[in-house]
Amino acid sequence: MEYNSQKDSLIMPEYGRNVQLLIQYAKHLEDPEHRQAFVEKIINLMHQMNPQNKNIDEYRLKLWRHLFHISNYEIEAETPDGRIPTLEEVIKKPDQVPYPRFQARFRHYGHNVQKLINKAMEMEKGPKRDAFVAVIASYMKLAYRTWNKENFVSDEFIKKDLETLSNGDVQLGDDVFLDNLSKPDNRRNFNHNNHNNNHHGRGNNRRNNSGGYQNNRGGNKYRNNNKKYRK
Repeated sequence: MEYNSQKDSLIMPEYGRNVQLLIQYAKHLEDPEHRQAFVEKIINLMHQMNPQNKNIDEYRLKLWRHLFHISNYEIEAETPDGRIPTLEEVIKKPDQVPYPRFQARFRHYGHNVQKLINKAMEMEKGPKRDAFVAVIASYMKLAYRTWNKENFVSDEFIKKDLETLSNGDVQLGDDVFLDNLSKPDNRRNFNHNNHNNNHHGRGNNRRNNSGGYQNNRGGNKYRNNNKKYRK
């Protein structure tokens, strides 16, 4: 008896040992036409193992790459796209991507904040720039609270950091309150809710009054009928 532990290890276990043995057998076939036909039958067998992917065009090319990989790239066969997979393509390492180097003064604000500040420095001075800078400062305060929940931060502290990050080019006046930019207008919501409540209240009163009027009419009709029968 021969145990699996005594056999060659499976290169791709998902296809099983029989597929690997068939590929090893196809490597030693001398007739090119017979070998090509035999390899295509092996591809069909591998394809039947995952029938849910039969409509995917790229999946069949993937099977050919797996077949070459199982054969240690030693089999001679023609692929549908004409490309012969090689071992060099598999072991080739991608080009190293340089890591962006950015020296941030205050990392808790993030890299995007510095980009926004640089954008604001390029804008012309005016109401549009002031509004843009105020939004940046409001986000800076929100980011500071995210990473420093236990510490209180004031508007003056955020404005000072904004001035430092912009090298003194971007500044906010004392009349700008950063909390008003991040919180909703409660007074507007309150007035809106009161308007809706009053509108629904007037509608209910109309329905109640209309129903009472109809009830009164019904009561008068009932009393008139009683008077007729009494006569």
